[in-house]
Amino acid sequence: MDGVLYDSMRNHAQTWVESFQSAGINFPAYDAYLNEGRTGSSTIQVVFEKYGHRPATEEDIQKIYDHKTALMLEATTPKIMPGMQSVVQQTMAAGFKVIVVTGSKQPSLISRLKNDFNIPDENVVSGFDVKRGKPDPEPYLMALKIADCKANEALVIENAPLGVEASHGAGIATIAVNTGILEPEILSRAGAAMVLSGTQELADKWNALIKF
Repeated sequence: MDGVLYDSMRNHAQTWVESFQSAGINFPAYDAYLNEGRTGSSTIQVVFEKYGHRPATEEDIQKIYDHKTALMLEATTPKIMPGMQSVVQQTMAAGFKVIVVTGSKQPSLISRLKNDFNIPDENVVSGFDVKRGKPDPEPYLMALKIADCKANEALVIENAPLGVEASHGAGIATIAVNTGILEPEILSRAGAAMVLSGTQELADKWNALIKF
């Protein structure tokens, strides 16, 4: 969802930085992109251990995530990524199911999926649904069940290294769109079969890809 369907990662990065600063932790925005795809609680735990040098308590997790959610609601509404409405429409028109797999619990974006992309709630795997989340393959294995298909019958579009790790771990071929600030090699090393420069390049090639 974030960075593939919506240009929302800048908001996520900034709100993570501000939320951790409120707890006295200096969290670099670059690491927000490296950790994208984790559930909120997992991200907070990782950051506390790495930069706060202690485990996060349940109170820490709740306080920081509540702060982040409030900041996200105040943030500029993210635009739809270039070409992605066309990609989703073409995919559905070709008879394929579209499942959104996100570590997010942010209602400000999840609630938009139906109106913007015609994706029903039951075709969304979010941070509310998983126990482990990305980079564990769990969310993509859940998506395969919803789609009622095998891993070799599916294709994942990802923009985050942890998401690529998760889909690769589930045995699904993965195309990465590098819409953030990470070096493309990071996505390749995570297991992406193809790394594109962004969603518009994906849209330009999509008709040929789905026929293949």
